[in-house]
Amino acid sequence: MRRFYFLALTLLLSVTMFAQNRATTLLNETFDGNELPSGWSIGGLGAESWYMSPTNNAGGAANELLLYYYPSFDGISRIVTAPIDLTGVESVIFTFKHCLDNYSGEHKLGIATSSDGINWNTGWEQNYATSGQFVVSEAIATPDMGNSNVLFCMFYEGDSYNINNWYFDDFEIFVQDNLDLQLVSIDIPSMTPAGETGLIFTVQNIGKTTIESFTIQPQGPTVGNCGTFNTETFEATIAPLEKMQFTTEQYFTLQPGETYDIDANIVDVNGTQDEDPTNDNLTKVISVTMGEFQRIPMIEHFSSSTCGPCVSVNNNMNTLTANNPGKFTYAKYQMNWPNSGDPYYTEEGGVRRDYYGCNAVPMLFMDGESQGNITQEVLDSYYNKPAFADIRGAFNVEGNTINITADFMSYVYMENIRAFVSVNEKVTTGNVGNNGETEFHHVMMKMLDNAEGNTISINAGEYQRLEFSFDMSSTNVEDMNDLEVALWLQDYETMEVMNSHFAYAYTEHCYPIQNLTAEFDGNSAINVTWEAPEYGTPIAYNIYINNELIEENYTEMTYQNTELANDLYNSGNDNVIMVVALYEDEKTSVGVAKIFTSGVNIIEKAETTFNVYPNPAKDFVKISANNNQISTVRVYNMLGMMVDEIEVNSNEVEINVSDYNSGIYFFNIDGKTYKIIRN
Repeated sequence: MRRFYFLALTLLLSVTMFAQNRATTLLNETFDGNELPSGWSIGGLGAESWYMSPTNNAGGAANELLLYYYPSFDGISRIVTAPIDLTGVESVIFTFKHCLDNYSGEHKLGIATSSDGINWNTGWEQNYATSGQFVVSEAIATPDMGNSNVLFCMFYEGDSYNINNWYFDDFEIFVQDNLDLQLVSIDIPSMTPAGETGLIFTVQNIGKTTIESFTIQPQGPTVGNCGTFNTETFEATIAPLEKMQFTTEQYFTLQPGETYDIDANIVDVNGTQDEDPTNDNLTKVISVTMGEFQRIPMIEHFSSSTCGPCVSVNNNMNTLTANNPGKFTYAKYQMNWPNSGDPYYTEEGGVRRDYYGCNAVPMLFMDGESQGNITQEVLDSYYNKPAFADIRGAFNVEGNTINITADFMSYVYMENIRAFVSVNEKVTTGNVGNNGETEFHHVMMKMLDNAEGNTISINAGEYQRLEFSFDMSSTNVEDMNDLEVALWLQDYETMEVMNSHFAYAYTEHCYPIQNLTAEFDGNSAINVTWEAPEYGTPIAYNIYINNELIEENYTEMTYQNTELANDLYNSGNDNVIMVVALYEDEKTSVGVAKIFTSGVNIIEKAETTFNVYPNPAKDFVKISANNNQISTVRVYNMLGMMVDEIEVNSNEVEINVSDYNSGIYFFNIDGKTYKIIRN
């Protein structure tokens, strides 16, 4: 796996340190601890309804603040900050993220201030009636502005029984500069398909002045096979606190299986430098996939046979799953509350409950995301999302022992990902409680090895195998002939589920092929070979090139393609071959994939090195290349602004730096960056 760096690490560290010490920030709270921050308090009603939750549903990083419906109250509840000195401050910006899981009705959320903790002045309020994820960014100018000891609160007003959960994170209070454009995010997905893409990014005007234009300097992989990015200016009217998304006309060429650092820096705003350059730069790591797979959404369901509201949810889910065979994977965790709880509760179910911050039943999660209700529309929306991992497994039973083999394959490098294996019983009747239900579906009986999953790393195009044998006599299993095994891959930090699949039941594992090779014979043919699986007898193979099915039910283990060879050979891009073994009864293995490189238009791998001297420099800097001509040298200051650009087209150049101010500069020489100290 290769990684490409286009800005000096020193610059990135400097930007990070400056961002953490922004002078105009009065409060920046991310709720990373397990308790309310020091000096914070709960006011009004609902003192026992606020929790710190180990989740990230609001859109920040775990942990986050949670308002839970129980104990229910009807009125106002406040989360109050420690006092803040607003001497000389006329107004502030208050921003936060939140996610509502609504039960019914409308609920009010607001921001207020107080100088005495008794009398509160509302600066903003809004009603919410639908579930969803939101970002608030509001100017607050109350009569408390200018005082030296001001409390801020975020308040909820309504009947808390009519919400399920409300999550909050990333509170920030700051004073607006006059001219300040913030680079909010780089919006190219962290896992993105190969090909061409412009830099997609979002900015927000957090200053007082309307922005009419700005210039951005992207950095990243080769741009359209034509070199590195130039600056690009956007003409757009962005009002104070408004956000906008943009895409550059220049584009990145992303090769499959690679990992890149994509970097962007705002160079100027309204023709000048804005007043806070520390929020002008972002870097994002992009992993380029080799292709995509059909996603099978993973449903995790917290329930109990002693829970009255669980009945209707169970009935709805039974209908939904019956209507969508093959479009879901499922694990249901029976909880030990309310009342005496479900007798099939296990400690492993408790671990998953704590992981998701689940504090009530029923609760549903789809691919790691909380769902108020899973409808056909919701299921279809997840099913239609691309997935970059594939999973196949099988199990058989010998007496009370279950034997499981599972392969987890990825089209992108996944480091320290968690592979989960849940042994469920399809239908149980022995855990009847007091809610009137007589049978329960997809009930988790055992997680192997445990409920925290199995940490694995997977190279792009390859797979990792897990094997288990477990005596189920110690579990609540009622019938060893009624089992299913749910398999899924999950990022344990973000909770994102990459893909899932039920294992093939009561059968042998479908083993994948071995030793796949692919190469060009000039531009006339693509030659592919592989060996049979280590166990099992496939009936045929499916062959994919660049994610397209080229041969179906192919029975040989050597393959040649002459139709695509010339175009792919001359494309200048890497290509991907994948072979899947097919078995009886429409069962398949995971695929095995390889990248094969075209022979023309691929840049020679011989490393070009540059000599840059003297360093430190006073009057001039000399640059020479060992085996190539230098085309362009760009010079950036510590703020990431380009201060000089020199066209060279030779293998040596001398640059006059006598007019540069003393300090640190970064010389970008044909995509490689060097730090230079100017005395």
